[in-house]
Amino acid sequence: MPIKLVVFDIAGTTVKDDDYVAHAFRNAFVKNGYDISLEQTYPYMGIKKIVAVNAMLAKLGGQSADAGTIYTDFTDEMMDFYTYNASVMPLPYAEEVFQQLKEKGIRIALNTGFPRIIADVIIDRLQWKDKGWVDDIIASDEVEHGRPQPLMIQELMLRASITDPLEVAKVGDTEVDVNEGRNAGCGLVVAVTTGAYTEEQLAAYDPDHIISSLSLLPNLIFNCD
Repeated sequence: MPIKLVVFDIAGTTVKDDDYVAHAFRNAFVKNGYDISLEQTYPYMGIKKIVAVNAMLAKLGGQSADAGTIYTDFTDEMMDFYTYNASVMPLPYAEEVFQQLKEKGIRIALNTGFPRIIADVIIDRLQWKDKGWVDDIIASDEVEHGRPQPLMIQELMLRASITDPLEVAKVGDTEVDVNEGRNAGCGLVVAVTTGAYTEEQLAAYDPDHIISSLSLLPNLIFNCD
């Protein structure tokens, strides 16, 4: 069935992320007295961030009362980073792929484990809505449950007047991206190795395709029938 909507993740999928999110997540915990390693943060990438904070605290045996402060510290660092840091840029081929999809009349949406306040800073910085490449965006704090639950994709479908999930493709770089696409019943679930997970790690979650570059995505999209 032809794809009418492609839902892309942001950090690590369409926007460069050389562990920037993981470092900010770690820094927020260290600042509040929890000396965790960078590697310990990786399983929480892509997850709704307040949920990720609480899950990490529970694993550490930490104080749940610290969650709000840690979440705020993480959000503040990410806001500062995405507003001012020169490293913030699209991943290779992201904008070219957007253009190719738009030329075929395919709708483009972004979803993320970030809260909306961070997502808006990124999109404004890159001017993706102004350029007409992104039709819609949704963040994890706009639904009751973030990834891997399908609520963000389902809301994007509703807004786009798409009723059949087989007409939707999900593209992301983490376990929860893949599982979100599966739980939504998407017609195509594509994992990319440009972010938090390696090809070996992603293969364990059985996406339809694993690609090393977004340049390989259009052919997968256009060949869906």
